[in-house]
Amino acid sequence: MDAKLTIEQIQNFQGKYPKQLWYLFMVEMWERFCFYGMRGVLTFFMVDQLLLKDEAANLQYGAIQAFVYAFTFIGGIFADKILGFRKSLFFGGIVMILGNLLIAFSPQDMFYYGIAFSIIGTGFFKPNISSMVGELYHESDHRRDAGYGMFYAGINIGGLLGGALCIYLGKYYSWKLCFLSAAIVMIFGLLTFLFTKKHLGPIGDSPLLNLTSSKRKIREISVYVCSLLSIPFIFIMVKNTDYTDYFMYTIGIIAISYFIFEVINLKQINAQKKLIAAFLFIFFYFLFNAIYEQSGGSLSLFAKDNLDTSLLFFNIDPNVVNNSSNTFFVVVFSPIVGLLWLWMAKKKIEPNTVIKFGIGFLFLGASFYIFYYTRFFANAEGITSLNVFTFAYLVTTIGELCLGPIGMSIITKLSPKRLFGMMMGLWFLASAFGQLAAGKLGAEMSRSNTGTTLVSKLQSYTEGYYQLAVYSIVAGVFLIIMTPLIKKLMQEVK
Repeated sequence: MDAKLTIEQIQNFQGKYPKQLWYLFMVEMWERFCFYGMRGVLTFFMVDQLLLKDEAANLQYGAIQAFVYAFTFIGGIFADKILGFRKSLFFGGIVMILGNLLIAFSPQDMFYYGIAFSIIGTGFFKPNISSMVGELYHESDHRRDAGYGMFYAGINIGGLLGGALCIYLGKYYSWKLCFLSAAIVMIFGLLTFLFTKKHLGPIGDSPLLNLTSSKRKIREISVYVCSLLSIPFIFIMVKNTDYTDYFMYTIGIIAISYFIFEVINLKQINAQKKLIAAFLFIFFYFLFNAIYEQSGGSLSLFAKDNLDTSLLFFNIDPNVVNNSSNTFFVVVFSPIVGLLWLWMAKKKIEPNTVIKFGIGFLFLGASFYIFYYTRFFANAEGITSLNVFTFAYLVTTIGELCLGPIGMSIITKLSPKRLFGMMMGLWFLASAFGQLAAGKLGAEMSRSNTGTTLVSKLQSYTEGYYQLAVYSIVAGVFLIIMTPLIKKLMQEVK
């Protein structure tokens, strides 16, 4: 029976993909619907319903997203040390559902309470699916990159649907229905996991199986209780973004200290070098996110006010395009980019992981130059082309596909198995700091708008996008130049 599968049997699969990959990406697909749906409505909802100014909404967005990703670091450690991936995922899913139901009950009054629940829930849910995908493959299995690529494309289907549907429901029907839909799909995700977890064999089991059942339960319940008790503190910190800064800087120092401790604790120079290489990838992922994650903040507010509704031959809401075009392009282009890497590998011309990261930054820079270039298509009222805006997202997506899927894969390749959870947590923590920085950069764009017209908003936002394009290109060129040094740290890992 599948329930008795060993890890060796799971990893000894035939064909390109293990069947467990499909189950895991179905679960993650529904979580992504919920996550992208929520992310896509945050700044719009805060400006439209909570009546925040653009600058405050950008800062609030950065704070909320920073907490979401910061708690994935904490959730990853608890999964590694106490709960195991399965229980962590299930607990996180339940808390996410409660958070969305709270906001659906009364969107204006319960928004920050529901967000606090969602932050805890996502922290326990998010890092664990990616870690379990890594365990489906033997350490030396070259198919791992392809597995992560397919997983990455599959889960973005959820992001595409959630990003489009939630903002559409909120703008044109009801904000209650918007948040209720996120709760319903999360329930689908948890049910999918419950029905398919028997196929995972020992993957995701508790790390404390050597302890007695009673001792294990005490530790698990302590984690659940402490997590729920932290919700009022998260509520306070999310409402006041100054507190968010203090929290993030504190957790950043703790995380880096913990990482250094684990590196020293390894006592093997080769393993230490690999972890340092992994940390460099994580740092550049932070820089990438600080620029890339304008999509939920400044670009959402730009789409709200400064774009027409004409996309090719269709009339479509610009916020729907802003929320879903990236994930649509990921679904379409992810297999193509994957096949391109395979073709280049056969010809022995495939760029290594460091070069791919560098190329990702160059595409990101090009896309933000196109966002800047929208100013030259604007009419006298400051309304510009949705077509050019959407094309910029296509270029962004190519950059993301050079970096995102292989990023998670390279972290699992460079890390010892017992540190998978921590390193995936650090990966998401880099995203947390990226989100925080993205919110501050977006707020700076809003602050630079001293006028009151849509033309002045267009000018201040596009000028900001020009600066981000420059930063991206500098980072990409630097990475490409540093390739030989980073490759030495990675040793035999490709």
